[in-house]
Amino acid sequence: MRTFGTGIPKALTIAGSDSGGGAGIQADLKTFQELDVYGMSVLTAVTAQNTLGVRGVYQLTVEAIVEQLTAIEIDLAPQAAKTGMLFSGEIIAAVASCIRRFGWSNLVVDPVMIAKGGTGLLQEEAVQALKEHLLPLAKIVTPNVPEAEKLTGKTLNSLADRKEAAKQIADMGAQHVVIKGGHLEEDAATDLFFDGRDYYELTGPRVYTNHTHGTGCTFSAAITAELAAGKTPLAAVKTAKAFIQAAIEYPLSIGSGHGPTNHWAYRKYSQWVGVNK
Repeated sequence: MRTFGTGIPKALTIAGSDSGGGAGIQADLKTFQELDVYGMSVLTAVTAQNTLGVRGVYQLTVEAIVEQLTAIEIDLAPQAAKTGMLFSGEIIAAVASCIRRFGWSNLVVDPVMIAKGGTGLLQEEAVQALKEHLLPLAKIVTPNVPEAEKLTGKTLNSLADRKEAAKQIADMGAQHVVIKGGHLEEDAATDLFFDGRDYYELTGPRVYTNHTHGTGCTFSAAITAELAAGKTPLAAVKTAKAFIQAAIEYPLSIGSGHGPTNHWAYRKYSQWVGVNK
Protein backbone atom coordinates (compact mmCIF):
# COMPACT_ATOMS: atom_id res chain seq x y z
CA MET A 1 0.00 0.00 0.00
CA ARG A 2 1.35 3.41 -0.99
CA THR A 3 1.12 6.19 1.61
CA PHE A 4 1.78 9.88 1.21
CA GLY A 5 2.35 10.86 4.82
CA THR A 6 0.83 13.91 6.50
CA GLY A 7 2.04 16.48 3.98
CA ILE A 8 -0.99 16.37 1.69
CA PRO A 9 -2.38 19.92 1.41
CA LYS A 10 -6.02 20.19 2.49
CA ALA A 11 -8.49 22.84 1.33
CA LEU A 12 -11.95 23.55 2.71
CA THR A 13 -14.96 25.11 1.01
CA ILE A 14 -17.70 26.68 3.14
CA ALA A 15 -20.52 27.21 0.68
CA GLY A 16 -23.85 26.14 -0.71
CA SER A 17 -24.68 23.11 -2.81
CA ASP A 18 -25.51 23.48 -6.51
CA SER A 19 -27.65 20.56 -7.63
CA GLY A 20 -26.58 21.26 -11.22
CA GLY A 21 -22.93 20.71 -10.32
CA GLY A 22 -21.54 23.84 -11.95
CA ALA A 23 -21.03 26.12 -8.96
CA GLY A 24 -20.92 25.99 -5.16
CA ILE A 25 -19.26 23.16 -3.31
CA GLN A 26 -19.46 20.90 -6.35
CA ALA A 27 -17.34 23.29 -8.43
CA ASP A 28 -14.97 23.87 -5.52
CA LEU A 29 -14.31 20.19 -4.89
CA LYS A 30 -13.74 19.53 -8.59
CA THR A 31 -11.22 22.38 -8.67
CA PHE A 32 -9.41 21.18 -5.55
CA GLN A 33 -9.08 17.72 -7.07
CA GLU A 34 -7.73 19.06 -10.37
CA LEU A 35 -5.06 21.06 -8.49
CA ASP A 36 -3.92 18.12 -6.36
CA VAL A 37 -5.22 19.14 -2.96
CA TYR A 38 -7.53 17.17 -0.68
CA GLY A 39 -10.93 18.85 -0.67
CA MET A 40 -13.40 19.12 2.20
CA SER A 41 -16.73 20.91 2.49
CA VAL A 42 -19.00 22.61 5.00
CA LEU A 43 -22.50 22.99 3.63
CA THR A 44 -24.37 26.24 4.37
CA ALA A 45 -27.42 25.85 2.16
CA VAL A 46 -28.93 23.60 -0.47
CA THR A 47 -30.04 25.14 -3.74
CA ALA A 48 -32.35 23.58 -6.29
CA GLN A 49 -30.89 24.83 -9.55
CA ASN A 50 -29.75 23.99 -13.04
CA THR A 51 -28.34 25.99 -15.94
CA LEU A 52 -31.70 27.75 -16.33
CA GLY A 53 -31.68 29.28 -12.86
CA VAL A 54 -32.26 28.84 -9.14
CA ARG A 55 -35.60 27.28 -8.18
CA GLY A 56 -35.09 27.38 -4.42
CA VAL A 57 -32.61 28.06 -1.61
CA TYR A 58 -32.82 26.12 1.65
CA GLN A 59 -30.60 27.33 4.49
CA LEU A 60 -29.02 24.96 7.00
CA THR A 61 -29.14 25.83 10.68
CA VAL A 62 -26.26 27.70 12.26
CA GLU A 63 -25.79 24.75 14.64
CA ALA A 64 -25.32 22.35 11.72
CA ILE A 65 -22.78 24.66 10.09
CA VAL A 66 -20.78 25.14 13.30
CA GLU A 67 -20.75 21.37 13.94
CA GLN A 68 -19.35 20.76 10.45
CA LEU A 69 -16.63 23.39 10.97
CA THR A 70 -15.74 21.93 14.36
CA ALA A 71 -15.49 18.41 12.95
CA ILE A 72 -13.03 19.64 10.32
CA GLU A 73 -10.90 21.48 12.87
CA ILE A 74 -10.68 18.51 15.24
CA ASP A 75 -9.35 16.05 12.67
CA LEU A 76 -8.62 17.65 9.28
CA ALA A 77 -7.55 21.25 9.84
CA PRO A 78 -7.10 22.85 6.40
CA GLN A 79 -4.09 24.72 5.08
CA ALA A 80 -6.54 27.06 3.32
CA ALA A 81 -10.27 27.67 3.28
CA LYS A 82 -12.75 29.61 1.19
CA THR A 83 -16.23 30.93 1.73
CA GLY A 84 -18.87 31.04 -0.96
CA MET A 85 -22.61 31.43 -0.46
CA LEU A 86 -23.21 32.17 3.22
CA PHE A 87 -26.72 33.57 2.68
CA SER A 88 -27.40 35.36 5.99
CA GLY A 89 -25.74 37.65 8.50
CA GLU A 90 -26.23 35.06 11.23
CA ILE A 91 -24.33 32.43 9.24
CA ILE A 92 -21.56 34.88 8.36
CA ALA A 93 -21.05 35.83 12.01
CA ALA A 94 -20.96 32.19 13.11
CA VAL A 95 -18.53 31.14 10.36
CA ALA A 96 -16.26 34.11 11.09
CA SER A 97 -16.27 33.28 14.80
CA CYS A 98 -15.17 29.70 14.10
CA ILE A 99 -12.45 30.76 11.66
CA ARG A 100 -11.07 33.22 14.19
CA ARG A 101 -11.21 30.67 17.02
CA PHE A 102 -9.52 27.95 14.95
CA GLY A 103 -6.82 30.31 13.66
CA TRP A 104 -7.38 29.54 9.96
CA SER A 105 -5.25 32.21 8.29
CA ASN A 106 -5.37 31.35 4.57
CA LEU A 107 -8.97 32.42 4.00
CA VAL A 108 -10.34 33.28 0.55
CA VAL A 109 -13.64 35.17 0.62
CA ASP A 110 -15.77 34.97 -2.50
CA PRO A 111 -18.58 37.43 -1.68
CA VAL A 112 -21.30 35.53 -3.55
CA MET A 113 -24.31 37.82 -3.86
CA ILE A 114 -26.26 37.13 -7.07
CA ALA A 115 -26.61 34.01 -9.22
CA LYS A 116 -26.09 34.16 -12.99
CA GLY A 117 -29.86 34.18 -13.52
CA GLY A 118 -30.32 37.14 -11.17
CA THR A 119 -31.44 35.31 -8.00
CA GLY A 120 -30.16 36.93 -4.82
CA LEU A 121 -27.89 34.59 -2.85
CA LEU A 122 -27.03 36.98 -0.02
CA GLN A 123 -29.63 38.71 2.11
CA GLU A 124 -29.38 42.50 2.18
CA GLU A 125 -28.54 42.66 5.88
CA ALA A 126 -25.76 40.14 5.34
CA VAL A 127 -23.65 42.57 3.29
CA GLN A 128 -22.83 44.58 6.42
CA ALA A 129 -22.04 41.37 8.32
CA LEU A 130 -19.70 40.34 5.51
CA LYS A 131 -17.82 43.63 5.79
CA GLU A 132 -17.78 43.60 9.58
CA HIS A 133 -16.99 39.98 10.39
CA LEU A 134 -15.45 38.23 7.37
CA LEU A 135 -13.38 40.70 5.36
CA PRO A 136 -11.01 41.40 8.29
CA LEU A 137 -10.13 37.68 8.26
CA ALA A 138 -9.55 37.42 4.51
CA LYS A 139 -6.16 36.68 3.01
CA ILE A 140 -7.76 37.32 -0.40
CA VAL A 141 -11.22 38.59 -1.35
CA THR A 142 -12.47 38.09 -4.92
CA PRO A 143 -15.45 40.31 -5.83
CA ASN A 144 -16.60 40.82 -9.39
CA VAL A 145 -17.45 44.38 -10.42
CA PRO A 146 -21.12 44.31 -9.25
CA GLU A 147 -20.04 42.82 -5.91
CA ALA A 148 -17.28 45.41 -5.51
CA GLU A 149 -19.83 48.11 -6.21
CA LYS A 150 -22.11 46.63 -3.55
CA LEU A 151 -19.29 46.51 -1.01
CA THR A 152 -18.08 50.06 -1.68
CA GLY A 153 -21.29 51.82 -2.66
CA LYS A 154 -19.58 53.22 -5.77
CA THR A 155 -20.02 52.75 -9.50
CA LEU A 156 -16.90 51.34 -11.16
CA ASN A 157 -16.56 52.63 -14.72
CA SER A 158 -12.79 52.81 -15.13
CA LEU A 159 -9.52 51.23 -14.05
CA ALA A 160 -9.01 54.15 -11.67
CA ASP A 161 -12.41 53.40 -10.12
CA ARG A 162 -11.46 49.76 -9.66
CA LYS A 163 -8.15 50.67 -8.07
CA GLU A 164 -9.89 52.96 -5.61
CA ALA A 165 -12.46 50.25 -4.84
CA ALA A 166 -9.70 47.68 -4.25
CA LYS A 167 -8.05 50.05 -1.80
CA GLN A 168 -11.35 50.71 -0.05
CA ILE A 169 -12.02 46.97 0.31
CA ALA A 170 -8.48 46.44 1.61
CA ASP A 171 -9.16 49.15 4.19
CA MET A 172 -12.04 46.97 5.41
CA GLY A 173 -9.42 44.45 6.50
CA ALA A 174 -8.73 42.15 3.54
CA GLN A 175 -5.00 41.59 2.96
CA HIS A 176 -5.31 41.17 -0.83
CA VAL A 177 -8.11 42.11 -3.21
CA VAL A 178 -8.90 40.77 -6.67
CA ILE A 179 -11.56 42.67 -8.60
CA LYS A 180 -12.56 40.39 -11.44
CA GLY A 181 -13.13 41.96 -14.86
CA GLY A 182 -15.45 39.42 -16.42
CA HIS A 183 -18.52 41.67 -16.17
CA LEU A 184 -16.87 44.57 -17.97
CA GLU A 185 -17.55 45.22 -21.65
CA GLU A 186 -13.95 45.09 -22.81
CA ASP A 187 -12.15 43.05 -25.46
CA ALA A 188 -9.94 41.44 -22.81
CA ALA A 189 -10.87 40.06 -19.40
CA THR A 190 -8.61 41.86 -16.94
CA ASP A 191 -8.55 41.11 -13.22
CA LEU A 192 -7.04 43.71 -10.89
CA PHE A 193 -4.92 42.36 -8.01
CA PHE A 194 -4.03 44.65 -5.09
CA ASP A 195 -1.67 43.55 -2.32
CA GLY A 196 -2.14 46.60 -0.12
CA ARG A 197 0.61 48.51 -1.89
CA ASP A 198 0.95 47.56 -5.55
CA TYR A 199 -1.54 46.84 -8.33
CA TYR A 200 -1.20 44.07 -10.92
CA GLU A 201 -3.33 43.59 -14.02
CA LEU A 202 -3.88 39.96 -15.08
CA THR A 203 -5.31 39.77 -18.57
CA GLY A 204 -6.68 36.98 -20.72
CA PRO A 205 -8.59 37.05 -23.99
CA ARG A 206 -12.33 37.48 -23.56
CA VAL A 207 -14.37 34.44 -24.58
CA TYR A 208 -17.90 35.22 -25.71
CA THR A 209 -19.90 32.28 -24.39
CA ASN A 210 -22.94 31.46 -22.33
CA HIS A 211 -21.07 28.68 -20.51
CA THR A 212 -19.83 30.66 -17.52
CA HIS A 213 -21.85 29.24 -14.64
CA GLY A 214 -19.62 28.82 -11.59
CA THR A 215 -16.72 30.96 -12.79
CA GLY A 216 -16.47 32.89 -9.51
CA CYS A 217 -16.62 29.75 -7.37
CA THR A 218 -14.05 27.99 -9.52
CA PHE A 219 -11.67 30.96 -9.59
CA SER A 220 -11.70 31.40 -5.81
CA ALA A 221 -11.40 27.64 -5.28
CA ALA A 222 -8.30 27.54 -7.48
CA ILE A 223 -6.76 30.35 -5.40
CA THR A 224 -7.59 28.40 -2.23
CA ALA A 225 -6.01 25.22 -3.57
CA GLU A 226 -2.81 27.04 -4.48
CA LEU A 227 -2.61 28.73 -1.08
CA ALA A 228 -3.06 25.33 0.56
CA ALA A 229 -0.14 24.07 -1.51
CA GLY A 230 2.06 26.88 -0.18
CA LYS A 231 1.95 29.36 -3.07
CA THR A 232 2.10 33.12 -2.54
CA PRO A 233 -1.13 35.09 -3.03
CA LEU A 234 -0.03 36.56 -6.37
CA ALA A 235 1.19 33.19 -7.67
CA ALA A 236 -2.07 31.59 -6.52
CA VAL A 237 -4.15 34.21 -8.33
CA LYS A 238 -2.10 33.80 -11.53
CA THR A 239 -2.70 30.05 -11.55
CA ALA A 240 -6.38 30.59 -10.80
CA LYS A 241 -6.60 33.01 -13.73
CA ALA A 242 -5.11 30.40 -16.07
CA PHE A 243 -7.36 27.71 -14.61
CA ILE A 244 -10.59 29.64 -15.18
CA GLN A 245 -9.44 30.86 -18.59
CA ALA A 246 -9.03 27.24 -19.70
CA ALA A 247 -12.36 26.29 -18.11
CA ILE A 248 -14.12 28.94 -20.20
CA GLU A 249 -12.14 28.53 -23.44
CA TYR A 250 -12.87 24.79 -23.63
CA PRO A 251 -16.57 24.54 -22.67
CA LEU A 252 -18.54 21.39 -22.00
CA SER A 253 -21.53 22.88 -23.84
CA ILE A 254 -24.16 21.22 -21.67
CA GLY A 255 -27.42 22.63 -20.35
CA SER A 256 -29.98 24.92 -21.94
CA GLY A 257 -29.03 28.11 -20.06
CA HIS A 258 -25.87 29.36 -18.40
CA GLY A 259 -23.76 26.23 -18.87
CA PRO A 260 -20.99 25.20 -16.46
CA THR A 261 -17.29 25.71 -17.04
CA ASN A 262 -14.96 22.81 -17.80
CA HIS A 263 -13.04 21.91 -14.66
CA TRP A 264 -10.67 19.47 -16.34
CA ALA A 265 -9.69 21.86 -19.13
CA TYR A 266 -6.68 23.31 -17.28
CA ARG A 267 -5.14 19.87 -16.86
CA LYS A 268 -5.76 18.98 -20.50
CA TYR A 269 -5.28 22.23 -22.37
CA SER A 270 -3.43 24.75 -20.18
CA GLN A 271 -0.46 24.90 -22.57
CA TRP A 272 -2.74 26.60 -25.12
CA VAL A 273 -4.46 29.10 -22.80
CA GLY A 274 -3.63 32.74 -23.46
CA VAL A 275 -3.11 34.35 -20.04
CA ASN A 276 -0.29 36.72 -19.14
CA LYS A 277 2.17 35.39 -16.61
